[in-house]
Amino acid sequence: MAELLKEIFSGVIHLFSVAGVKNIIMFVIASVLIYLAIKKEYEPNLLLPIGFGAILANLPPLINGFAAVLGTAEEPGFLKVLYNAGIVNELFPILIFIGIGAMCDFTPLLKNPIMMFFGAAAQFGIFATFLVALLVLPLIGVEGDLLVKLAASIGIIGAADGPTTLYAANYFQLGKYMGPITVAAYSYMSLVPIIQPPVVKTLTTKEERRIRMDYHEEHVSKGALIVFPIIITVVAGILVPMSAPLIGSLMFGNLLRVCGVLNHLANTAQNELTNIVTILLGLSVGSTMTGEDFLQITTLMIMGLGLVAFIFDTAGGVLFAKFINLFRKKKINPMIGAAGISAFPMSARVIQKMATEEDPTNFVLMQAISANVSGQLGSIVAGSVLIQLISQLLGM
Repeated sequence: MAELLKEIFSGVIHLFSVAGVKNIIMFVIASVLIYLAIKKEYEPNLLLPIGFGAILANLPPLINGFAAVLGTAEEPGFLKVLYNAGIVNELFPILIFIGIGAMCDFTPLLKNPIMMFFGAAAQFGIFATFLVALLVLPLIGVEGDLLVKLAASIGIIGAADGPTTLYAANYFQLGKYMGPITVAAYSYMSLVPIIQPPVVKTLTTKEERRIRMDYHEEHVSKGALIVFPIIITVVAGILVPMSAPLIGSLMFGNLLRVCGVLNHLANTAQNELTNIVTILLGLSVGSTMTGEDFLQITTLMIMGLGLVAFIFDTAGGVLFAKFINLFRKKKINPMIGAAGISAFPMSARVIQKMATEEDPTNFVLMQAISANVSGQLGSIVAGSVLIQLISQLLGM
């Protein structure tokens, strides 16, 4: 009878142990993520599944040590099955990019090809933060190959590109760091309206923020829209082979959108596919947020450096626009540079809102959208370049 009662109340007994305290802390952290998702609407599609997945992952084990949700190496639980099926083989990020591609409209970019440069410039934070992380992470004992891999993954957070960040972290097999890296990436994506305005205002003057930009409504042929994703896939695949899976899936989704004969598939990619994969992705990432792995000084470092990366990316785009203006008679509103990150279309909307606050009649949304969609491409290419360089350096 005593053994039966002990087994029944094993979970309660565990919570009062040293290991159980970590579980309780993770319950609090998971609850904060769920609160931010529901109450503040910060990236709810992912933060809510991640938060709930973290709760499941931190449930006390049974009396024999078997974790009912995560299972064991020999007998994985359902969350572990999802993780192995969609994260370990990079399937979920690839499927997410098909949905994102089906949502992206590259028409404004084709009308303003010069905006492609802002999508590239805004990736400065990836490489700057990579170098900063190489200097800072050794202070907490991260060394060797792990140092380089972790620094690269943290740098990619700055692009505000969650799937690419997740892809990199998984490619480098950063197992126990997947949780904090992914939470940082998607948290900062959701905080674009809070983080970007102070950075932009610090680097620009009121007069610069009020600069008007001409926009000419030019026709883009259907043929150009169809050829664009094909050309981008071929060029990126040849120049940066590591980007082929991500660029390819993104451009395939876009081709579904623009071809005009597969609207049902494009709608499925935008809605059903993206929604289902997002749920599974969130739960899978949440399963990595166990107290033992998440409650470390490294997690705080990842969150802090992730914010630095995000600020660097935003600043890189703005400063590039200011540099270009030194040589142009017709000035560019430097706020457009901040839209070169990958958070589409949130960043473009933030920039338009800032422009309206300075001048209610100033309309820069189309230019911001152009920079924003180019940032979607730029983040994948820049992240893939870094992954490729690290892979060659480490002989992977």
